[in-house]
Amino acid sequence: MKKIEAIIKPFKLDEVKDALQEVGLQGITVTEAKGFGRQKGHTEQHRGPEYVVDFLPKVKIEVICEDNVVDRAVEAICTAARTGRIGDGKIFVSSVEEAIRIRTGEKGEAAI
Repeated sequence: MKKIEAIIKPFKLDEVKDALQEVGLQGITVTEAKGFGRQKGHTEQHRGPEYVVDFLPKVKIEVICEDNVVDRAVEAICTAARTGRIGDGKIFVSSVEEAIRIRTGEKGEAAI
């Protein structure tokens, strides 16, 4: 099993969710986040002086899936989240040793 974490622009969430459902993934976790990467924020001006916005709004998506679905899921996220502009986000893939469904006690891939 693998855990896919994707940090994307908030307005791309619905497109990414739909793309993951088309791949066959049913459960995702979404967290509102703030951060910056290479773009290092930006400056804004509101009623006078300029100020720096260091932490930009982002959305973090977490998905646990079977090994044979990972490549399709990552491609779906890339395609749906891409705008071609700086700050599109990142995807991280890591191994999951165990999953347990609390309600039934099912373990492994049966739990996801």
